[in-house]
Amino acid sequence: MMDAADSADMLEDEKLHTQSVDLSTDTSLMVDISDALSERDRVKFTVHTKTTLPTFKEGEFSVVREHEEFVWLHDRYVENEDYAGIIIPPAPPKPDFDVSREKLQKLGEGENTMTKEEFQKMKQELEAEYLATFKKTVAMHEVFLTRLAAHPTLRKDSNFNVFLEFKGELNVRGKNKKERLGGLFKGLAKGVDEVLLSGQKDIDEFYETEKKFLVDYNSKLKDSTRHADRMTKSHKSSADTFIRISSSISQMGTSEYMDIARFFNKVSDYFEKARKLEGRVASDQDLKTSDLLRYYVRDTEAAKNLLYRRARCLADFENANKALDKARVKGKEVAAAETAQQNASEKFDHISEVAKQELTDFKTRRVQQFRKNLVSGEINA
Repeated sequence: MMDAADSADMLEDEKLHTQSVDLSTDTSLMVDISDALSERDRVKFTVHTKTTLPTFKEGEFSVVREHEEFVWLHDRYVENEDYAGIIIPPAPPKPDFDVSREKLQKLGEGENTMTKEEFQKMKQELEAEYLATFKKTVAMHEVFLTRLAAHPTLRKDSNFNVFLEFKGELNVRGKNKKERLGGLFKGLAKGVDEVLLSGQKDIDEFYETEKKFLVDYNSKLKDSTRHADRMTKSHKSSADTFIRISSSISQMGTSEYMDIARFFNKVSDYFEKARKLEGRVASDQDLKTSDLLRYYVRDTEAAKNLLYRRARCLADFENANKALDKARVKGKEVAAAETAQQNASEKFDHISEVAKQELTDFKTRRVQQFRKNLVSGEINA
C-alpha cells in the first residue's frame, strides 16, 4: 500500500500540470507550486514566486504553506469591502485522500483472494488514482494563486504579499465549532437577504441579464458535473473489470495445448490493452471535463456573490434616497442624510463600474477555457 509520503517522491519524477484559467500575459509576478508533500492529515505546498515588482524584497523566493493558509488568504479578500466589485477567485477545495486510502486498504485486506498478477494491476490502478487526486489538489491550490497574481488589483493586496514572502508560519488555524456555527448563521442570513433582494428590479439591464444567466448556468454546470462524474466512474469500473477478466483468461492460457494457450494469451492481452484504454479515458474525462466543470461551478458561485454584493449596495442606495426624502420633509438632519446618500451613490457607482468589467472578463476567460479543454482536446499544462 502506498503511503502519503510516496506521493511526494513520485511527484519529483513528473512536472506538476495545472489548469490554466487566466488570460494574462503579464510576467511581472509569476507564482507556482514547485513542490508538495502529502502527509496523513495535511499537505505542505512549496509556493515559488518570481517577480520584478518593487513591493517585494527579492526577485525570486519560496515559502511553505498549508491549506488553511490558502483559506485564510481567500477570506481576507472576501471580507475586504474594497474588493466588493471583484470576482474573488474561489478558495481551493480541502485536500481529501480518504477515499483512495480506503480503497488501498481494502485491496490489501483482500490480497489473499486474488492472483498476484491481478493484485499488482489493481494496486497500480489505485496508486495512479491516489497520485492523480494529489496532483489535482496541488493544481487547484496553484490556480487560486495564479488568478490572484494575474489580477491587477488583487495582486497588490498586502495580505497576498505576506502570504508569498513571509518565511515563517502564518499561525493560521482552522475555525472552531463556535466560529463554524457563526459562519452557518451568517450564511443563512445571507441566503434570506438574497431571497429578499431577488425581486429587486435592476436599473441596469446588463446586470439583470447576467443574474438570470448565472443562476441558470450554475444549475446546468452542477448537473453536467454529476453526469461527468458518473461517466468517469463507469470508465474506472470497466477498467477494474477488465483487470479481472484479463487475469482469469491469462490463467487459462497455461494449458498444455499450445494453440489454445496462445489464443487465451492473446485474448488476455486484448483485455489488458482495453483496461489501459479505459483507464486513460477515465483520467482524461476527469481532468478535461469533470474538473473543469467543478471549478467553474465554484467560479460561477463567486460571480453570483459579486452580483449579490452589488444588489445589496443598490438596496442601501435606494434606502439612502428614501431617508434623504424623509429628512427633507421633516427638515431635520438633512446634511447627514445628504452625506449618507452621496456615499451610497459613489459606492454603488464604483462597484457597478468594476463589476461590469469583471463579468465581461469572466465570460471571455470561461469561453476560452472550455474551448481549449472540450474542443481542441489539449491537456492543460
